[in-house]
Amino acid sequence: MEYGKITQEGIDYIISVTAPDRVFTGEAIEYDYCHDEMPEYGTSRPDVVVQAMSTQEVSAIMKYAYENRIPVTPRGAGTGLAGGAVAIYGGIVLSLEKMNRILEWDLDGLTAVVEPGVLVMELANAAMEKDLFYPPEPGEKTASIGGNVMTNAGGMKAVGYGVTRNYVVSMEVVLPNGKIMQFSSNVAKNTSGYDLKDLIVGSEGTLCIATKLRMRLIPLPKYSYTLLVPYETLESCIGTVPRFINSPITPIAIEFMPQQLLLDAEKYLGKVMPHKTSAYYLILMFNGMTKEDVEKQCDKAAQICFEAGAEDVFLCNTEERKEAVWSVRSAALEAIKASTTDSDECDIVVPRNAIADFVQYADAKSREYGIRLMINGHAGDGNTHIQLCRDDMPKEKFEEQTPLLMNDLYAKAKEAGGQVSGEHGIGHARAGYLENFMGEDMIDLYRGIKCAFDDRYILNPGKVIRVKES
Repeated sequence: MEYGKITQEGIDYIISVTAPDRVFTGEAIEYDYCHDEMPEYGTSRPDVVVQAMSTQEVSAIMKYAYENRIPVTPRGAGTGLAGGAVAIYGGIVLSLEKMNRILEWDLDGLTAVVEPGVLVMELANAAMEKDLFYPPEPGEKTASIGGNVMTNAGGMKAVGYGVTRNYVVSMEVVLPNGKIMQFSSNVAKNTSGYDLKDLIVGSEGTLCIATKLRMRLIPLPKYSYTLLVPYETLESCIGTVPRFINSPITPIAIEFMPQQLLLDAEKYLGKVMPHKTSAYYLILMFNGMTKEDVEKQCDKAAQICFEAGAEDVFLCNTEERKEAVWSVRSAALEAIKASTTDSDECDIVVPRNAIADFVQYADAKSREYGIRLMINGHAGDGNTHIQLCRDDMPKEKFEEQTPLLMNDLYAKAKEAGGQVSGEHGIGHARAGYLENFMGEDMIDLYRGIKCAFDDRYILNPGKVIRVKES
């Protein structure tokens, strides 16, 4: 694919429709704009970084880029884990970080209108002040709402509350040619034509740029308890998950952590867990409007855990204990990266009734390849986070063995009816794996959708589906 180059005239135009202090070139471009949270997947310096402040600015930039065939990489907080915000073809990085206002609250309709640069924790905290709750909670609280929407992020509470898609009511978007459109509206039901809003959610910025998002909220639960459940064996720990799926008890979160990861995260944060001497752990969360209801759920959950082989069940019902457990869980990726010389990762998702078999398969493959795997994640919805750790393995051997192990893991996931990614997305790091996983017919269908929105392949090129070289 042949792309145009930005000229000084083009830079002058971009400055004219934005502002000189929000356009950066050359050495003025900060290194953070050259990578995401996984610089292991490569870095690339764009020709220009633009910090947009409005829908009209985004529209003007995209119109220029379309007319001159300049690649544009939309970027939020840069916390992605698949190279989705890396400008691998150069061109323009269009940062939405300064579009960070909460524009409207509809307290009767339980929605808020936000710009894409609003951080997840900002919306959650602002909603809480109004006695409302924004449930999607990825491990990285400084992720932007726009980035979460574009990767359909799930997070730890997805078992009980669903993923980001469930909370997007409507959106204003800018198409690759600069046109501004509205997808869906603030109505309870809608069968009016194709649901383009749901197509955009999870599209990783490859089809359009969302500039306003109406997000759904729910009433704030009054009580929340956490259970920390230790197990002696992997089989009994992961084997507990299907028992909850087939019971009337629905935890808000079902997280899995091996002991070593717990210890690494504890050390990384300098915090102390309520318990850390068992080989494997489940972390369960229960929310409710009354204390009695939450306590009853916890009692029934404890019984299920004991029947499945739990060694004990620790109730965390104080803010201090709950914060200790969940902060350690949230720090998993940073703790793993700090514990090894090099790493790679994937977030394979399988049907919930296949999670136990898949985790045990991955554990066996780890020993076969001699690569340490740290497996944790959202066991309640089948979404595993698997980090491949190099440790003292020679770098050349690690880079040789890693794709082979990844291929085995993806093949097992496909056999089980799973998918390549549960919430981190494809970006450019997993585009090749996606092609192998989905097959030629599905990729051709994806390309047809891409071309319908972006016939010049300028918007986040190389992400999700690779650009065909002309």
